[in-house]
Amino acid sequence: MTVPRDRISLLGVRARGHHGVLAQEKHDGQEFVVDVVLHLDLAPAGTTDDLARTINYAEIGTDVVARIEGPSLDLIESLAEQVAGDALARPAVHTVQVTVHKPAAPVGVAFGDVAVTIERRRAVPVVIALGANLGEPERRLDAAIDDLAGDLDQVRRAPFVTTDPVGGPDQPRYTNTVLLATTALSPAALLARLHAVEARHGRVREVRWGARSLDLDLIQYGDPTTASDVVSNDPHLTLPHPRAHERGFVLAPWARIDPEALLRVEGAVVAVADLLGGIDTSDMRDSEAGPC
Repeated sequence: MTVPRDRISLLGVRARGHHGVLAQEKHDGQEFVVDVVLHLDLAPAGTTDDLARTINYAEIGTDVVARIEGPSLDLIESLAEQVAGDALARPAVHTVQVTVHKPAAPVGVAFGDVAVTIERRRAVPVVIALGANLGEPERRLDAAIDDLAGDLDQVRRAPFVTTDPVGGPDQPRYTNTVLLATTALSPAALLARLHAVEARHGRVREVRWGARSLDLDLIQYGDPTTASDVVSNDPHLTLPHPRAHERGFVLAPWARIDPEALLRVEGAVVAVADLLGGIDTSDMRDSEAGPC
C-alpha cells in the first residue's frame, strides 16, 4: 500500500475511567493514558494553510476522553479498539496507532507501566471507472490496474465493454470497465493516485470529452448501504461522481459484478440496476468474457 508518511501525534491524553475485570476497578476507577498517532496526507493542509484540510486534534482528544470516561469495559484492548474506530471515522485518516496505558493496573508486582498498542488501517470500499480509446485500450487498462495494485485491496474487475464516445470530436469507440476494491487512502489521496496513473500513461486534458489514452474516475468512496459514503461538493473532489448515474458504460459493468450495487443520486440512495434500466445501452458490446 502506497501511503503518505505524514502523521499527527496526540500523546498522553489522561482521564479517569472504570475499565478492568475486578469489581474494585469498576467501582473506584483509575487513571488511563492514551496515545494516538494518525497517519494521513498533510500536503493539502500544508500547501493551502486551510484548517478544513487537516485533522482537529482537539476533537480527537475530546473523543478519547469520552471513551475513557464512558461505559466500563473489561479490557483496555477494547478501549483501544473504540479509540481507533473513532479516528478512522475521519476520511482523511488512513491508519491509526493507539496505545492505552494503565499505570495503576493491579498487577501484584512492582512495574512502571502496562500498555496495549494496536494499529488499524482503513478499508473503505470504492468504485473506480476506467476507460480508454487510444492505442491498445485493453492492454492500457490492464496496465493501469496493475499500477494501482499497491493502493487497492480486494480488487474485482468487471468485464471490458466497448461503447460509442459521448460528446466531443469524432474518435474511436471506448473500452470501459469498473473496479470494486477497498483502500486505506483518503478520497483526496486516491484521486491524486488516479491522476498520477493517468499521467504516466500519457493522459492530457486539452480537449473536453476528447480521445483519451486513459481515463480514471473515482465514482464512489464508502458504502451508501451504511451511509458511510463520502459526499463532497468540493470542485476538486466531487463525490459521488456527478454524472455516474447517467453513464451506461459505468453502470452496466458495475451491475455485472455487483447486482446489488447502490449509488447516491441527489441525496437519495438508488439501486444501480434501476438506474441502468432507464438508460439506452444498445451501443454497448462485450469486448471479452472478462473476470466477474
